[in-house]
Amino acid sequence: QVQLVESGGGLVQPGGSLRLSCVVSGRFSSIDAMAWHRQAPGKQRELVAAITSGGSTNYAKSVKGRFTISRDNAKNTVYLQMNSLKPEDTAAYYCNADVWVVRLGAVTSRAYWGQGTQVTVSS
Repeated sequence: QVQLVESGGGLVQPGGSLRLSCVVSGRFSSIDAMAWHRQAPGKQRELVAAITSGGSTNYAKSVKGRFTISRDNAKNTVYLQMNSLKPEDTAAYYCNADVWVVRLGAVTSRAYWGQGTQVTVSS
């Protein structure tokens, strides 16, 4: 079973910073793309940032220049460094990973999600 566990959320003042982490654990062959999404109350979940296994990144327009996604493949971990936080960044943040697992003798890719970590930006 593959699990994703996020950490690092919390309450921060506008202009502050937070660093989210997400560790992938369990039995798997390898990890492909990893990403962070967020969902604010009453809104749809949206992609915040994504990173390929090779390190290529892309960001939502609203966070470009303020957030940085990175990964440590040796630790099966993806990070999201969030700077210059704004009240509109308040949301539950979810980690997502495309993981190659062995099922019935075949290697297949499945998307897994973490349970989320709350980020609140408020004075």
